[in-house]
Amino acid sequence: MRLARIGRPGHELPVVGVGDQLFDISGITADIDGSFFESGGLERVRAALASGALAEVQPAGRRFAAPIARPSAVICIGMNYAAHAAESGSAPPSAPVVFLKTPNTVVGPDDDVAIPRGSQKTDWEVELGVVIASRVSYLDSPAQAASHIAGFVTANDVSEREFQLEVSGGQWSKGKCAAGFNPTGPWLVTPDEIDHRNLRLRSWVNGDVRQDSSTADMIFDVDTIIWHLSQYLVLEPGDLVLTGTPEGVALSGRFPYLSAGDVVEVEIEGLGRQRQVFVPA
Repeated sequence: MRLARIGRPGHELPVVGVGDQLFDISGITADIDGSFFESGGLERVRAALASGALAEVQPAGRRFAAPIARPSAVICIGMNYAAHAAESGSAPPSAPVVFLKTPNTVVGPDDDVAIPRGSQKTDWEVELGVVIASRVSYLDSPAQAASHIAGFVTANDVSEREFQLEVSGGQWSKGKCAAGFNPTGPWLVTPDEIDHRNLRLRSWVNGDVRQDSSTADMIFDVDTIIWHLSQYLVLEPGDLVLTGTPEGVALSGRFPYLSAGDVVEVEIEGLGRQRQVFVPA
């Protein structure tokens, strides 16, 4: 099942996609958020689809928003692909590297992204995002993680590398939390629809390929990440977990950082494609 939110900011309509059609689910839920997942919303949408009770929506001209409403937390894993760790000048980590993004970084997949004031090193990162379905705390094993996952999304973990690494004070979040630094979507796809263990991830800048890899190359897989996080924090329904990016970012020194007017596209197999124009602060 594929879920989305369409419409202008603050007026998004929750929908479910079937083929090329969209169906209104606002009679089931006001939004696609933690309360929706926690209260069995996915099951109610499936039942409504099966019964033919949902009205079709015409998407023409409508903005795709992030497929989840603002989460309570965005938790990120760094250097989770060995080749990306190498291009960053680091050895592969022995345990997941964790950092946070603020919830207001989550925006629509095609929204413009503002380059922060004073930035010289704004970078792109295609990432698989995991949306949490139910409260996660102290899982006994990675095998328990799957039952807590609502679905998967495409994300662009936009980063400012000078802020992240040079004036960070030892923490990464300065370079991760500018408003709009986490375009998400267009779709939230439920786990039964895809094999998250082997998805192709790609990114382009101004039409030129930058990243082309697979989630099969992750150092720590999705289930291990969720289990590991549960030992240190509580994940709530609707929270978003980003699982790391493969090689091919500007930090590698192989490509220039982003400038105003640049167009970034990112795509994950089965989850949809994004397109952002980067604009001045």
